[in-house]
Amino acid sequence: MVLYDHFITRGRSVLRISKLIDYGTLLLTYMAGSPEQVYSAADLASTLGLGQPTVSKILKQLGQHELVRSQRGARGGYLLGRPAEQINIAQIIDALDDQPFGLTECTALPGACSVEAGCHIRTNWQRINAIVRRTLEDVTVADMIHPMPAEFPLKNLPAAKPAIKPTVARTTIWSLSE
Repeated sequence: MVLYDHFITRGRSVLRISKLIDYGTLLLTYMAGSPEQVYSAADLASTLGLGQPTVSKILKQLGQHELVRSQRGARGGYLLGRPAEQINIAQIIDALDDQPFGLTECTALPGACSVEAGCHIRTNWQRINAIVRRTLEDVTVADMIHPMPAEFPLKNLPAAKPAIKPTVARTTIWSLSE
């Protein structure tokens, strides 16, 4: 799954989703399979092969954003906070990430970059950020339940521009040797 969480590896920036967001998506997708069922953190952790402290932490954060709701009592646990069709991936990222969504520092935290005022590519990063955000908003937990075919049409995205291959001018090499 490639979505968010910038990090530096060998001097390169890579677009990647954090484990917490991945696990949160997995929990919600699993719960959406039987939305009327009440799930305990222990059962979810055991069934999905995750650590119970991690599952509890994720469920607490998802609950704070009303993506799940807790039910107290002997048969207590967690339920989806709303139908799976109404929970999108962007909401999961917002609930589980430490900072606002953004592919670059200036799209996540305006004013944080020292060269932001004179940056000539910032508006394009903002455009890319908006496209990625809309795509994340278009994919719901209900969508995640069903595997997508290997080649799927991307909704609402502009068609890719054909790559332009650089041309190299041909030169004639002259020699004065006999």
